[in-house]
Amino acid sequence: MTTPQALALNNVEVIYDHVALAIKGVSIEVPSGGMIALLGANGAGKSTLLKSISGLLAAERGLVTRGEVRFMGEDIGGLSPQRRVKLGIVQVLEGRRVFEHLTPDENLVAASAVRGNRSDMARNRDRVYSYFPRLAERRGAESGYLSGGEQQMLAIGRALMTQPKLLMLDEPSLGLAPFLVAEIFDIVRRINKEEGLSVLLVEQNAVAALEVVSHGYLMDNGRIVMHDSAEAMKKNPDIQQFYLGGAERRNFHDIKHYSRRKRWLS
Repeated sequence: MTTPQALALNNVEVIYDHVALAIKGVSIEVPSGGMIALLGANGAGKSTLLKSISGLLAAERGLVTRGEVRFMGEDIGGLSPQRRVKLGIVQVLEGRRVFEHLTPDENLVAASAVRGNRSDMARNRDRVYSYFPRLAERRGAESGYLSGGEQQMLAIGRALMTQPKLLMLDEPSLGLAPFLVAEIFDIVRRINKEEGLSVLLVEQNAVAALEVVSHGYLMDNGRIVMHDSAEAMKKNPDIQQFYLGGAERRNFHDIKHYSRRKRWLS
């Protein structure tokens, strides 16, 4: 029996300022209850693709000019960002954007205004604190004084307050120590498994991402150039060379003679 798709992009093309082609015929799928990684170097187009799903492109003068974005079987291309959130799509933006002058408790309450009543808010807040007990310990502190890891936890917690069906995380590991990345990714995987929440994880850190997802897509220069299981991607020599630190283990004395190219660009 085929697993239903929470999210399906079919041949999506994105243009900025009516001129610059940023996304070129991209198709990806996130199964319902699945956890998928979108990998790629800085500037590959990963964040742009997320914004085409969440509806945030217009604020940056971007436009989906071709293809379709479907969520739970519905074409959402014409919907506002607010409507998409109500349908259950939430994006955690890169950079841990929280209200720094508010406490974690106040941040969570503010996010709950999107949907639900007071009892929903209390239940969702308790759920967030159960996943992130460190936030519960610091619930009365100003969020601007939290550590980077705690702010990332709070950003994810704010997203969970909207009762999402699809959680999209944009570079959650950015600027964090490896042990914090492992802790946060383990919590996200637990949320995925316990609640059946679909997750699209956008990362440059392929090492960490491929440890927690089932499948991955590799994006390069606005295109999807590879799609496979996480285990197969970890074993792929090109992924190892360019995204899992293989180049760092080379003898750079002979680097000028090193002419190997990414096979997908050949």
